[in-house]
Amino acid sequence: MAAADRPGGARRPGAPQPGTPEPDTPQPGMTQPSAPQPGIPRPGRDRDAAGRARNARPRDGLGRPLDRGSAGEPTMPEGVVLPPGEALAAAQELLDTGRPFHAHEVLEAAWKAAPPVERDLWQGLAQLAVGLTHARRGNPAGAAALLRRGAARVGGYAPARPHDIDTGGLAAAATALADRIDRDGLALLTGSDLAPRLRATPATPSAPDPPGTPGPPTTPDPRGR
Repeated sequence: MAAADRPGGARRPGAPQPGTPEPDTPQPGMTQPSAPQPGIPRPGRDRDAAGRARNARPRDGLGRPLDRGSAGEPTMPEGVVLPPGEALAAAQELLDTGRPFHAHEVLEAAWKAAPPVERDLWQGLAQLAVGLTHARRGNPAGAAALLRRGAARVGGYAPARPHDIDTGGLAAAATALADRIDRDGLALLTGSDLAPRLRATPATPSAPDPPGTPGPPTTPDPRGR
């Protein structure tokens, strides 16, 4: 049996020597950091006017944080909630231009402001947008999972079409897309695959992705976000 495996054997690398205080043990003459005080925000955190934590760092077209001072994409202002029709139109435009993360922000704001009977619907729409974000970021597992989660919520409202949302068609399309991703990955997806129609009213087909629009797949996000 190796010495390191026996009781009283060799100590593991980095273990404190006998008589050495643990790193967190206060030492005489040392100033200890003060604990956060209730109601007092920690310095360096981005917070809104009410003191709630937020992330005010600029973000790229897929919602990934950029260095402070970088020119990022415009984001949904805090506390702004659009009426349902305007929220759907704004989210559709963002999906059509390859910015599903920003569409998710619009839909999430609508979800938080929705009446209880519609909460699952708007949450499901926001989850679909997150799934599309994962797909454009190159994360197939996250994309399929969020697409199915969102489809289950949105499909629960079919055959009704609140605010003209194509609940049944959207849920079926999201589930089919998740199945394709599980089977074939992301490489064969097109911009149209990642810009589903939110409303049942026929609309002009979305134009091809403009130059510079991020498309699938990109470098996988190691955080899975």
